[in-house]
Amino acid sequence: MERLIHCLIVVAAFVAGTFSDELNILKSPPSVTFRDGSWPVPGERIADLVSLTMGFSVEEDLPWPGLGAGNLFDRPRATVLVTVKGVEKLSLPKDGKAYSVEDVIPFSLDSVANSIHAIFSEETPVVLQLAPSEERVYMVGKANAVFEDLSVTLRQLRNRLSQDNSVLNSLPLNSLNRNNEVDLLFLSELQVLRDISALLSRHKHLAKDHSPDIYSLELSGLEEIGKRYGEDSSQFKDASQILSDTLKQFADEMSNIYSGNAMVHILTVKSFDTPLVRKSRSILESPQISNPGSPFNLAYDYNFEYAVVFNIVLWLMIGLAIAVIVISYNLWNMDPGYDSIIYRMTNQKIRMD
Repeated sequence: MERLIHCLIVVAAFVAGTFSDELNILKSPPSVTFRDGSWPVPGERIADLVSLTMGFSVEEDLPWPGLGAGNLFDRPRATVLVTVKGVEKLSLPKDGKAYSVEDVIPFSLDSVANSIHAIFSEETPVVLQLAPSEERVYMVGKANAVFEDLSVTLRQLRNRLSQDNSVLNSLPLNSLNRNNEVDLLFLSELQVLRDISALLSRHKHLAKDHSPDIYSLELSGLEEIGKRYGEDSSQFKDASQILSDTLKQFADEMSNIYSGNAMVHILTVKSFDTPLVRKSRSILESPQISNPGSPFNLAYDYNFEYAVVFNIVLWLMIGLAIAVIVISYNLWNMDPGYDSIIYRMTNQKIRMD
């Protein structure tokens, strides 16, 4: 019995290690170094990993050896994170780095977006986070006007797919049916990827400024196809291949737009442990505010740097106060006839006269 239990544990560990979620680094500039190894990425620290690759600090150190020390003076001008739900792995290029991800929980890149907008608020950073299937959209920055024509709601995406230059006229659908609601949801997400790269190609000035950009996209169309037809169906296999090819093309286009200085991550997640609850808002209603974290004109929340700044100001003021007290005390108790050179020279001149 004990031997059977031991064998089951070994098999479970093998299966857990073989079939796991995966983080693929499709594109990476020379300034960011990823080491070869089988180190699993903590699922709850993906946002911190993105922050570190962009050159921002994090509140807690990330003890993950896969990320090496890069050039601090040449950071990526853009980071793209595409989360694909419903599949553990995709047939992506092998020339990039791939790491398994453990304990994946719902996350967002709000902290990274707030850091970008707080530091580069006077420039034109692109901060775009969206999930087309759930109509969750989050945008801040002065570049909002560029993406006003981007279709994000399901109704807009249906209308976009009916146009002549949509993905329906260029992709090999194979077993997918354009009249099926689930298939259209999957294809609409591919349309969003193509429209983003097309908009950036027409507004290349956004990729040439000094502010970093971030794109966080969550795709769940493949998951819905798996639920509808099954993961062994021809529809799911065709959709997986189409998505893999589209992601390769999207990564190449984004890298070319940013002249090779862009990070492209593909995170494949079978399922999250808990549902992600996030407040959504329309891309057309997002105001251009100076403080993205406070739409009510409130002050910024204190962060982990507050203690450092507070101590610097506190001890500087204490030092200045002590200096003023000491100088004032010495001036008050100074003997004019002995300590002051003015009175000393005056007395000598009077004696000589």
